[in-house]
Amino acid sequence: MRRYELMLLLRPDLEDDKLQAAVEKVTRAIVNAGGSLSKVSPWGKRRLAYEIGNHREASYFLIHFDIEPAQIREIERGMLISEEIMRHLVTVLEERGPAEELAPAATPRAAADEAGASADGDEGEGEDDTSDDTSEDTSEDTSEDTSEDEADEAEAADDGGSGEEPAADEERAEG
Repeated sequence: MRRYELMLLLRPDLEDDKLQAAVEKVTRAIVNAGGSLSKVSPWGKRRLAYEIGNHREASYFLIHFDIEPAQIREIERGMLISEEIMRHLVTVLEERGPAEELAPAATPRAAADEAGASADGDEGEGEDDTSDDTSEDTSEDTSEDTSEDEADEAEAADDGGSGEEPAADEERAEG
């Protein structure tokens, strides 16, 4: 047997007794197919993301149950022909085992991800991020400074090797 989760969206214009009757019809189908119910939770009326059959709201119900996989198709067929049910979704709930059951390659990666997440903290605020940014800025500034220094040396050579800045030469020419 597998554990499943069923989300039902029922028409919002149904009265409470008809809502309960529709949910009971589905749960009875599950039990008659050899399944066992774990939990039935009404979520109430909620707004839909898009309009379904001229309705902007639906009554939501969440049902957890265990059943043989071969029986799911028969239960879904019954929900498809029901006029009260607007939409439904059946999903398999997988049980997660202890960490020892994980594959050996997956275990170190998960531990490294947890350690990295705790060391980094929030994104963009980690110390490693700022040190990387400053090293990049320094390397860019160094390359620009080097090219300017080479240009200054070339101008100094053009001025006859006086070694003075070009601005100083312009001031002397004006004065």
